[in-house]
Parts: sequence; C-alpha cells; structure tokens
Amino acid sequence: MIHQIDLGGRSIALATDGDVTRRDGKAYVRAAHLSLLHDMRGGEVYRTGQTSWSPSGWQRLADPPLRVANPVRRRTADDDLWDDPTRHHSSWVAVVEDAGPVGEKPAGEVVPDRPSAVLVGCLEGETPRVRVDEAALEAFTETGRPGRWVILVGSATQVMTAYARQLGAYQGRREIRPQSVWCSWYSYYEGVSEEAVAAEIPEVARCGFSTLQIDDGWQAGVGDWHAGPRFPSGMKAVADAVWEADMTPGLWVAPFIALPGSRAVREHPEAFVRAADGSLAVAGSNWGSHYHALDMTHPRAQDLVYEVIDRVVHEWGFSYLKLDFLNAAAVPGVRAQDTDREQAYREGLRLVRQAAGEDVFLLGSGALLMPSVGVLDAVRVGPDVAPMWDNYATDDPSDATARNALRASASRLWLGEVIGVDPDVAFFRHRRNLLDDTQMLWLRELAAACRFRCVSDRTAWLEEAEKKALRTWVTREEEVELLGRYRFRVGGREVDLTEAVEGSASPYPL
Repeated sequence: MIHQIDLGGRSIALATDGDVTRRDGKAYVRAAHLSLLHDMRGGEVYRTGQTSWSPSGWQRLADPPLRVANPVRRRTADDDLWDDPTRHHSSWVAVVEDAGPVGEKPAGEVVPDRPSAVLVGCLEGETPRVRVDEAALEAFTETGRPGRWVILVGSATQVMTAYARQLGAYQGRREIRPQSVWCSWYSYYEGVSEEAVAAEIPEVARCGFSTLQIDDGWQAGVGDWHAGPRFPSGMKAVADAVWEADMTPGLWVAPFIALPGSRAVREHPEAFVRAADGSLAVAGSNWGSHYHALDMTHPRAQDLVYEVIDRVVHEWGFSYLKLDFLNAAAVPGVRAQDTDREQAYREGLRLVRQAAGEDVFLLGSGALLMPSVGVLDAVRVGPDVAPMWDNYATDDPSDATARNALRASASRLWLGEVIGVDPDVAFFRHRRNLLDDTQMLWLRELAAACRFRCVSDRTAWLEEAEKKALRTWVTREEEVELLGRYRFRVGGREVDLTEAVEGSASPYPL
C-alpha cells in the first residue's frame, strides 16, 4: 500500500503493507519491510555499521558505499551477511540529506544544518537493516517479522538526536556516567604484566584517573579466563592494589568467544554457534587465528559466561569491565533456539549484566550499537586508534589508525544522547608517537565531547609538562552540546572537527 504523508512540510511517499500512524510530527510504522521514496539524488547518506569497528559516516549518494571490502576483515568488523558493494547500507538507521548544489558552502565557512534530512530508523526489530540509493530508502528485518520503525524529518543533527531519544524510550536506558580511564593496551599490548601494572598504579593515580583498566594479555588464553603466567599473584591481588590507590580496577575480557584450542572449545563444543554443515561457526579472526562464538541461547554457554563474569567481579573485585569482540554473539549460524541473532546478542548482554550487578560499569567493544542500549553503560564507537594518523598500506576504514577512529567516533556522537560513547584513547606522549600536536588535540577534544577520557600512555614516557597537561585534562568536567555533524560546544568553547574528518591526509605517517 502507498501512503502519502507530510512531515515537517515534506511530502513523503511510503510503500508498506504495515500499519502507519502519525504523532507529534513523526511517522511510526509497524512492518517487516518498508520503502520510502526521496527526491535528494544529489544528496548525502549517513550509514552506521553493525559494530563498534564498522565504518560510520556520510557519503554522497552517487559515490560508492562506505564499507569494509576485505571479506575476512568484514566478518570480524562488520556484518558480512548484508554487505552490499553497490548500494549504501546501514544497521538499524539511515539518514538522507539534501546537500544542496555543489559550491553552496564557501571554503572555511560553517553553514548550519539545513532542515532537509529524512531519517528511517528501527526502534524494535529483529536484525533491522536499511539500504539506500539515489531514489529510495528500503528498511527491513532479517527474519521477515514486523518491527517498529520511525520516520523523522529535520536537520541531520535534529533527527539523529531525536532518534536516539526515541530508541532509549523503547530499549530502555541507563544513567550516562562520564569516565576517566588509564588503559594498558596502547603501551604494553599483550605484554602487560603484574610488575608493569604495579609500577603504573601510583603514577596513574597521581594523574587523576578514576579507573585503571588492564587490557588483553593478562589471561591464560582467549576462552580460558584465568590469570596467565605474567600475573603470578592472581588477578584479585592486582584489583586490590588498584582499590588501595583509590581507583576503580578495570579488566578486559571477551566473554562470548574462544580460540579453537581453548579449554572451553575442547570441553564444551556443544555450547558454540554452528555453521550449516555442523562445524563450529567462525565468528572472526585475531591472535593469528580464527575464533568461535558461544551460543547465548544454549544453557551451557550461559553458564560459562555467567561463571566468568561472576568470578571477575565478585571473586577478584573488578568493577569496570571492557567487554570485547561482543559482536560474535550475533554471528550468523545455527543456535540451540531459533532466535533472531541480534536478540541472542542482547540476551547475552542481559546475562552479563545480571552476573555483574547494576553498579559495575560495562563497556562494550566490537559491540552491536543499538542492541546494547539499555544494558551496557557505554560502547566503543570507532575502530582502534593508533599513534599514527594514517597508514599508506591500507585503505580499510576499520583498520587501527587515529584518523579512522576519529572519523567513525565523530560520526556517532549523537549516540551520546542514549548511551555512553567511547572514542578510544587520546595521546599526551610525544615519545613513540607519530601524531602531530594538531592531531593529538583533535583526539582530546573528541574525547571531551564524548565525556570518555581514556589514555594509554606509559607514565614513564611522559615529560613533566605532558603529565601536567594530562592531569588538567583528565580532571576537567565540561558541559557538551552537539551543534552539527562534526561541531560541538565543550565547556563554552566551540570545536569543529570537519577538517579532521573530511580533510585529505598524507598516506605516510610522517
């Protein structure tokens, strides 16, 4: 059935066999599939990928879609099943904006968002996706069962923040708690040790951080979540030492995955998602191997995840968890129960929350963004950063570079309306760092806008002036207001990251 609806002075042709209602200047649709015609052939489209690492941002409708081209990497960093090399595609929500004629915005001039954007977004649905071309937006659920959708018209900033609030009304929301975190990853990587953490604790505390988080490398193995040989005193002793320094101890863990040789896979293969041929499904690649995903509809998998989180929180004493590679729980495959895969993911998160308790801060990395709302406290909103702006050896938008991390994170600032947003770390060190001062400032300003100030510099690498600047930055509390695509007000000053996001970059780090 064709519906002709008027929203905000814009006439929209909507094709759907579902129910359509209009309320408060919005259109709501309950349907498994809908198509919306638009008249913005020369405009731009906003896409957000399924996970933290998926590319996110704006492209001209006439340009190729923003995507991860490598299928191996895509399986890890985005949703391979709905990848489209020719049409723009997005997870849960997409926006089309009439960009106006070329040359309308003079160089260097900031033009306010025009009230000419149309958003189609899912509020409740089973793995919802949106495809966009130069004539239409097509929205649908993977299972073919009806979902709840909203159509909004206004400026891009208005419709995206309004959608975030609507999503929170349907999914639930938690109090957004600003964070200041020192993380071990970008200094120690997998070589982190009990000795290294002990050396950092007093210096990190003096810098004013509220949380010290130990990242990947502490564990016996991925899937075997016990202290490895570099932590001979055990993880409780480390957590106690952090508490004694008046900081919250944090720990990295990937509760939904296991490497092929792990004890979990050897002893409980029935607990993992299966491929169509009966073998264990491959959920992604890292650590020089592929890895498998626990089936969060299977009772044994649920027990394994609960036991890990209960041990980490209630036996060892960690109250901040960085939960990584979470998207594996939604990998396509055969599960014990015939459940939508993104719903299986959300049920897994609810189990983690139940095991951890309401007061533990849960950060999702590699997280499915919209299905995390109301359960997790925060999500990573970009790929890993790195102490270099760009890398000549790759054009993959999900690769670890500062530019990729900033572009995706700045494009997802609107999610801060409904869930904490983590843009990954900023840098203060000049040692072992290929970023220039402007690039470092961009990362710091973005972190301030996200109200998620995270640093991973070894304190021994910092000069006194750098430590002083770090202490000032970490302990600063500022009000944030989103003004446009890449513009925001932080503590009374206006910041524009348009050059950082859209500017050209040298393919070489120097």
